[in-house]
Amino acid sequence: MYLHALEGGLLIGIAASLLLLGSGQIAGISGILGSLVEQHPGAWRWSFLAGLLVAVALVRLAGGAVPGQLAMGWPLLVGSGLLVGFGTRLGSGCTSGHGLCGMGNLSTRSIVATLVFMAVAFVTVFVVRHLLPGGEG
Repeated sequence: MYLHALEGGLLIGIAASLLLLGSGQIAGISGILGSLVEQHPGAWRWSFLAGLLVAVALVRLAGGAVPGQLAMGWPLLVGSGLLVGFGTRLGSGCTSGHGLCGMGNLSTRSIVATLVFMAVAFVTVFVVRHLLPGGEG
């Protein structure tokens, strides 16, 4: 199981590096997706997002399971997506933009943002697992 995470991380790092070295673009998903709405995007943005979807389709066609699927209703899913979108605007980027690309460029803003992401994630997991009813702890 951990080998898959390592492989996936390496592939993401390689893809982000190739995009940065090849075109000078940052592989932040929220920025790429946001640019499709706000401006006239280049073909590379459509190709990058299509690659994310094609990868999932290829894994499924090969008989592999896609981890991280959520069983929730559409209202919660849409609400969660809107909150994430708001947060990425507020934080000037998402975890992939700050955590992978920004930290790789030694951006102070990205290092701080990633530390905040991680701290909030730790607190959230603790609260959900140990303090809320039905948690694992």
